[in-house]
Amino acid sequence: MLGRNGGTLFLALLCLGASTAHAATAGSADVAAVWVPREINFRYVGFTTKYSCDGLRSRVRDMLLQLGARADLQVTGFACVRVNTPETSPGVRIVMHVLQPATPKAGQAVPAHWQRVNVLADRDPVDASLDCELIAQLHRDVLPLFATRQVDYSATCSANQPVAGGTRLKADVLIADAAAAPQAAVR
Repeated sequence: MLGRNGGTLFLALLCLGASTAHAATAGSADVAAVWVPREINFRYVGFTTKYSCDGLRSRVRDMLLQLGARADLQVTGFACVRVNTPETSPGVRIVMHVLQPATPKAGQAVPAHWQRVNVLADRDPVDASLDCELIAQLHRDVLPLFATRQVDYSATCSANQPVAGGTRLKADVLIADAAAAPQAAVR
């Protein structure tokens, strides 16, 4: 039987073990993964925020890199009529490689780990709400191309009126270990 202090110590150790296990699953555990090709034509349709083709291409490219796409990805604009001005429904063609957990019969595996990514971390809540329709469409059409878990998503979009704090996209994604990333980019 544990005394009063022994019970407290046991409970503290149990909590420490649980938090350590959660930290291991969220970021530090090594995972064997393989790069797989993915392609998609993504057309943005929004009422509140308009993007130029270059603006959409740049914003989508940044988000794909955050989600773990290999650095040699290609994001090219299409359905663009105007030069450097907002379009009605610009699109981008995405050709990329993303990590998927390796299977026993997989090709060349690379070391990877699960990492928590906040796609809107660089934006304040009001600015993030301006990307609401883009985040909603990326969540629906592009995020399924990645290996993800524990997705935390919200897109409370209101036409012509930003909703501060109503837009978020966070997920655990497979990211190549630093040593594996440069090697993968030259393939």
